[in-house]
Amino acid sequence: MASTKKRILVVDDDPKILKALDQALQQEGYEVYRAEDGLEALRLAQSLKPDLMILDIMLPKMDGFEVLAQLQATDSIPTLILSARGEEMDKVVGFNVGADDYLTKPFRLSELLLRVKAILRRTSGPARPAAEEQVLRFRDIEINRSSRTVVVRGQPVELTPKEFDLLWLLASHPGHVFSREALLQRVWHSDYSGDEAALTVCVRRLREKIERDPGHPEFVKTIWGIGYKFEA
Repeated sequence: MASTKKRILVVDDDPKILKALDQALQQEGYEVYRAEDGLEALRLAQSLKPDLMILDIMLPKMDGFEVLAQLQATDSIPTLILSARGEEMDKVVGFNVGADDYLTKPFRLSELLLRVKAILRRTSGPARPAAEEQVLRFRDIEINRSSRTVVVRGQPVELTPKEFDLLWLLASHPGHVFSREALLQRVWHSDYSGDEAALTVCVRRLREKIERDPGHPEFVKTIWGIGYKFEA
């Protein structure tokens, strides 16, 4: 019988961190794979297609940003970046290349495990609502929650899990203004203001994919000083 455990690929060049994460994740019931350099991470990610990758940035042979960028071109693997580099720009770059979350070292295992669960919960798909609530249509955009697909002006658009979750939340409440704090709590399951960079990047990338003119968006509107809303 095939294993039903969620598969997690942990990538770090520090053997102590690898061992600690391996043990903690296995105790939580996950199937864990390990890589100590970027090339090995890329190979394992492409062959295993894990449910989640925990990825360091500063790696031998290929850095984590490059690993993630190469994977995003062919595979959309949910990724939690775990790095000693905690500058705002590092976070912006990480989210730009497709990370779902970013945690800086040193970290608490309890927080990491909570973030892992939150990512897996989001990317595994929420409980399905009634069929009529599965699809939203607004002018030239169609959003299907069941298949987690988006069609814009007749063409399918690839969204990351976070981009889809953000779009669905906004579009399922047209006209409602969400504060940045509310979006962080409901999409990122975080009340940490440092994650606002993730929201800013996610909104920009979403607009680039669904708007005719990202600089003058029709759908995802900024409400200055508050947050965002979806214009139906």
